Amino acid sequence: MTNASAPWYVYMVVCSDRTIYTGITLDVQKRIAEHNNGAIGAKYTRSRRPVSLAYQEELPDRSSASSREYQLKKLSRQQKLQLISTVTIK
Repeated sequence: MTNASAPWYVYMVVCSDRTIYTGITLDVQKRIAEHNNGAIGAKYTRSRRPVSLAYQEELPDRSSASSREYQLKKLSRQQKLQLISTVTIK
């Protein structure tokens, strides 16, 4: 069972074909590994491996993360690239 108070994350990865995939998760590093290695990764990224983390944002709950994911998915590619360029991934 997941901790109800654990933060959720919205993230963007850049795929091998230079497309950008956006998703939500409780554990960003685990999710990136799933995208790159397992059958658990999103169907979209399976044929576009490897993916690399380009952006992540912490949110207080799943609802907030889903809302933010929806907002990000509506952005143009150029707007996504601009957002990605403003952050440094650790």
